[in-house]
Amino acid sequence: MAIESIVGAATDVLLGRLQWREMLRQCWYLVTVTATPAVLMAIPFGVVVSVQVGNVVHQIGADSLLGAAGGLGVIQQGAPMAAGLLLGGAGTATIAADLGARTVREEVDALETLGISPLHRLVIPRVLAMLIVAPLLNILIIVTAVLSGYAVAEGVQNVSPGAYWASFGAFATVADLWISLAKAALFGFIVAVMACHRGLEVKGGPRGVADGVNAAVVLSILAIAVVNVAITQLVSMYLPTRIA
Repeated sequence: MAIESIVGAATDVLLGRLQWREMLRQCWYLVTVTATPAVLMAIPFGVVVSVQVGNVVHQIGADSLLGAAGGLGVIQQGAPMAAGLLLGGAGTATIAADLGARTVREEVDALETLGISPLHRLVIPRVLAMLIVAPLLNILIIVTAVLSGYAVAEGVQNVSPGAYWASFGAFATVADLWISLAKAALFGFIVAVMACHRGLEVKGGPRGVADGVNAAVVLSILAIAVVNVAITQLVSMYLPTRIA
């Protein structure tokens, strides 16, 4: 389904057959269910990182490095993981439940009978919506977490604003941001494909829909964790952290 979604999306865009209205509707719904939880998750995350790292660097007299440590932790790991987990929870459950209910009500079979591909009509708009929303959600989490960490560093740990942002800019590069956005988009693609796959193969009525939603959420979160470890290892091998 992942390969068919990529090929089908490219074909639909080139031929002008993409379901734009459905895609935008899914984008808006994903934003409404994940934006507020993202902010509420990013604020304590940025605070915790700033406090924990600040305690360590203060003991060795390197308070000026707090911005670098907090920024790299949020950009490289925290933000894409948080975005993936939010989409893997709220987004996956919504997509799997919607498609599962359509499958149980035989709406998907009706589309196939009418000669309409469920992949192009239902799956591809949702996959593209995830690819659009995931990087935006990632940026929102980065901004919120970094600002909350900065507020704690300046107000509680007495780190000067100049030292904080200087160390942040010295270690956090544009490449880190692009990698973070790419990771978030990949996580969104993974959870969207898993949710669509589980939703379209539902059997057994409402109980089957519930089982499909549960399986989609668990598998998507597990896949995000495994893929994140692999990407982190590759990035650390080929793009080690340097002073900008």
